Amino acid sequence: MKSLIWIILVTTPGVWSGNWGVTLKNQCALKGTSVVISCMYDYPDYHTVRSVGWYKAQYLNSMWQLVPLSNLPSTRHRFKYVGNKQNDCGLRINNVQHTDEGAYFFHFKTQYNQWTSKTYAQLFVKELTTVVQPSTVTEGGNVSLTCVSGCSTPVNVVWFRDEQAVRNTVFQARREDAGRYSCAMLGQQTVRSKSVALNVQYAPAKVKLSVSPSGEAVKGTSVTFNCSSDANPPVTQSGYSLYKDGHFISSGQKHTISDIQPSHSGLYYCQAGNNISRRGINFINSTEIHLNVQYNPVNISISMNPLHVVGGRSVNLTCSSTANPPANYTWYKRTDSLSGGDIQVGSGQVLSIPSVEQSHTGLYLCQATNQLGGNNSTELLLEMMKGWKEEHGIQFLPVIAGIGVFLFVALVLAVVLFWRKRRAHAERKPHIGLSGRGSSSSGTEDQPNTVYANIHALPSSLPAVTDISPHAQKSSHPEYDAPTAHEDEVTYSTVTITPKKPSRSRHINSRALQDPQSKSGENDEFVIYATVAKSS
Repeated sequence: MKSLIWIILVTTPGVWSGNWGVTLKNQCALKGTSVVISCMYDYPDYHTVRSVGWYKAQYLNSMWQLVPLSNLPSTRHRFKYVGNKQNDCGLRINNVQHTDEGAYFFHFKTQYNQWTSKTYAQLFVKELTTVVQPSTVTEGGNVSLTCVSGCSTPVNVVWFRDEQAVRNTVFQARREDAGRYSCAMLGQQTVRSKSVALNVQYAPAKVKLSVSPSGEAVKGTSVTFNCSSDANPPVTQSGYSLYKDGHFISSGQKHTISDIQPSHSGLYYCQAGNNISRRGINFINSTEIHLNVQYNPVNISISMNPLHVVGGRSVNLTCSSTANPPANYTWYKRTDSLSGGDIQVGSGQVLSIPSVEQSHTGLYLCQATNQLGGNNSTELLLEMMKGWKEEHGIQFLPVIAGIGVFLFVALVLAVVLFWRKRRAHAERKPHIGLSGRGSSSSGTEDQPNTVYANIHALPSSLPAVTDISPHAQKSSHPEYDAPTAHEDEVTYSTVTITPKKPSRSRHINSRALQDPQSKSGENDEFVIYATVAKSS
């Protein structure tokens, strides 16, 4: 009878106590975190718990079955019973994974009976989700960060950008704010959400133009220009342009000149644009770089000053060329073939000879050199003239001839004008002719400066004119002192003329007409003959 009663007690547990039971609570855990499934159990006071265990419901062979956690490989070392054998049956799960999600049952045994929970604890496994709004923004735009959990809205959240802690969840985007953002629960920072990228777009910055090979370019070599920038989105090939001295050269990130020439020297810069403006500017320029193309001297020539060299005077020979870097100059003088070549006579751009001598004459040339090479000029002949006549005669000969012709013509014109003036003057002087009785044949003779005049007889009532000339007072011919009886009554007149020499004047007696030979040799040049005949 006693054994029968015992069997009843075993098969019908709790009949006497009525307090067998397990209390479970659902849990939501974030992937990667640790969670404790809360559990409490109860049994009669006279029972002693001998063993405990957790089971997970598995759908096997088309039916649900309770499988001990110890039989699940994925649960090893991650599942730990944290309860006791009195009334706490908590289960701790570390590094929660999505495979851990499901229904969990608790089972325990006493010395008299065993008990499996009638209900189960449902474990939900979720993840944190980062929301960046907007995920693509232009520099200067506003950005907000939100951390979302499927279990509950986390209260204490920490933020990270590329492993660096972030304090503000709302901010104005800068280019350095670009990166991947994630969130985590405070205290479990090692378990973070999947990161989300924030894309901050901005106009090109740090636009730079480089040239390869670096350093000075040499004529005939190849040079490549390369333009780079920091931009988001990156500048495309068509977004780059190359300029020289402000003039467009080509588009593209690279530009190559295969055979560079001196004409390629200048200031180069590149321009970059990606459809993002900065302060209203769509294209950003790089700093300028100066391309300096070097080449050996060319176009070498010599000039001489003065052009005509006179012995004893100075002369300068100047050599010029086109070269980069500037050339150094050496002067040579040609010698005959027997002396064995040219003689160096100086250096520098100007060869100065302070006093030219015969030994300085000859052919000169200059040599221009730099580190890239050198070339010679053509020869210049230095000839010495003998003096001023040789130096200036040729160029002044036309002037001298012109002056001579002018002076000759002027002299001829002066002579002609003088002759014509003298002739006109002579024609204007009065001629006094001799007429009437008592005239002398000598009055018809032409003597220098003789004036002839016909003077008509005055009326008889006029008194006689007395000759008061010195010749009349002291005549050398007494026979003419008084008129004769056979002569008509004659009125004499005295005419005074100023001779060429103003210091002397003569008074000539008109009676001298009767003696044409008297003193003719002395005063013929200044005698005026006048006869006045009395009318009958």
